[in-house]
Amino acid sequence: MTRVIVQPSGLEYEVKIGDTLMGSAVGLGWYWPTTCGGQGVCTTCLTEIVSGGELLAEMSRSERKTLAAERGEAVLAKPLRLACQTAVLGEGTIIVNKAGVRSTDA
Repeated sequence: MTRVIVQPSGLEYEVKIGDTLMGSAVGLGWYWPTTCGGQGVCTTCLTEIVSGGELLAEMSRSERKTLAAERGEAVLAKPLRLACQTAVLGEGTIIVNKAGVRSTDA
């Protein structure tokens, strides 16, 4: 399992290898901002990868195309990913920066 720490909230959760950052959080009952429901077309789940990027799958052509079209080509040079499309491939700790992620128990 891989531990994900979400800043600025400090929430932590575990992700199974092969699952996405957002999918695992939603599966635990958390709210992760999205307007397309995780289809990878809205960029609302755009998330900064602070550390642990080497544990993630490479960006797909579809994700790259969506980011460039919706946010501009310059965003591709930054450590930003669509959380709904970003699968975890390695074990360790990933730190991300995404405002609005919260437990729905609160």
